Amino acid sequence: MFSWGMDYAKETGETAAATALIPTRFVWPYGGESVLLSGSFTGWSGHYPMTPVEGCPTVFQTICSLPPGYHQYKFVVDGEWRHDELQPFENGNYGTVNTVFLAKESDYVPGILNPQMHSGSNMDVDNEAFQRLVRVSGGPLHEALPRVSEADLEVSRHRITIFLSTHMAYELLPESGKVIALDVDLPVKQAFHILHEQGIPMAPLWDFYKGQFVGVLSALDFIMIIRELGSHGSNLTEEELETHTISAWKDAKSYLSRQIDGNGRLFPRQLVHAGPDENLKDVALKILQNNVATVPVIHSSSGDTSIPQLLHLASLSGILKCICRYFKHSSGTLPMLQLPICAIPFGTWVLGIGETNRRPLAMLRPSSSLGLALSLLVQAQVSSIPIVDDNDSLLNVYSRSDITALAKDKIYAHINLEEMTINQALQLGQEPYSPYGSSSQRCQMCLRSDPLHKVIERLANPGVRRLIVVEAGSKRVEGIITVGDIFRFLLG
Repeated sequence: MFSWGMDYAKETGETAAATALIPTRFVWPYGGESVLLSGSFTGWSGHYPMTPVEGCPTVFQTICSLPPGYHQYKFVVDGEWRHDELQPFENGNYGTVNTVFLAKESDYVPGILNPQMHSGSNMDVDNEAFQRLVRVSGGPLHEALPRVSEADLEVSRHRITIFLSTHMAYELLPESGKVIALDVDLPVKQAFHILHEQGIPMAPLWDFYKGQFVGVLSALDFIMIIRELGSHGSNLTEEELETHTISAWKDAKSYLSRQIDGNGRLFPRQLVHAGPDENLKDVALKILQNNVATVPVIHSSSGDTSIPQLLHLASLSGILKCICRYFKHSSGTLPMLQLPICAIPFGTWVLGIGETNRRPLAMLRPSSSLGLALSLLVQAQVSSIPIVDDNDSLLNVYSRSDITALAKDKIYAHINLEEMTINQALQLGQEPYSPYGSSSQRCQMCLRSDPLHKVIERLANPGVRRLIVVEAGSKRVEGIITVGDIFRFLLG
């Protein structure tokens, strides 16, 4: 049936006996009546038929045995050429094509491509086939894990470190855009509304009298404020927010002037910023070491009377995007990118699933109180919490930035944190007012069999700070991989 395969092998001077072929799973998760696979490995003339996954009629799959190396492919869906926008793609001789790089057989395992969630955030995958691939009798992962030497890991890290050390913060600046700063004399209430209306999770603080930037106001600060005011009375009132400016919260008794260290102690918070000529490695280390989401990129002239210019808010996602862009056509020089994330010692995992944790994976039920969620965000020093059902299957995510939804219709003036459930709080932000609140960004998921390069590509997207690792099919939460985890591994 696939006579073209031998013809193509003859044309390339290869035979099955001389080439170590790698069984590779391809998936089209977007439905259709008839789905075929074609690519550079078929000479673009033959096709592999794809069949629906049992129980998931919109998900088609097929397994091809391919030689190691770089391949291009597309799908023929109901007679039309299509490509998967969630997989790596580029423009080629056959239009927009998906791409895949297969390492040597000894370095990799079958199944590098898995169905990904699309706009509906549904991840329907072939759970049985996935389990056969990576589990044996329900035990821990073994045998299916690829073997990448320590030398290859060090080579990959070294090349990324060289790139980060030789590229500067000004390369993060977009061609166009805006950066919003807040005056420290603004009322907290007004700052709350600005973050909500502008759809941003944080903003640098400007002190007019000092003529300089003095800090950053973030969603975490508002969590601190709401919890602080809530502890002084039964409900948070609008009047209380109106009587406090941002600067008033920065005195010695204010949560805004203190930061929690690794031992739970509070210490004075200093503005963490970077100059446009600082290298990307130093910027990334500043973010990691100070446990912040972004650092302002500020240009200051040598003159004493010059006003510093706020150029950009640098984030690990932005730096990761630079890495992806630079190594896009040379990913083969980074062997570790082919590793599945379950084979890499990073992330936070459910006990018995992945690397042993120093802290448990925090999860909550939708009926839990908003007060409990906010306390957990602060005490566990995490930016989000998976919301799961009684089977620990993922339903939603509550993040620090979701607190700004309380600014909608002045909801903060009428709620009790212990009486409002997480489910009710999430419903407040259902209308997408920003990229950070849109449904396409809320529940970004992946499988533990996904290769590192795919995880990195998705974490490089704007507004995506973490991926929830789920079990295929059931969506049972198994772990979380954050952009910070990626950089601690790369720079470790």
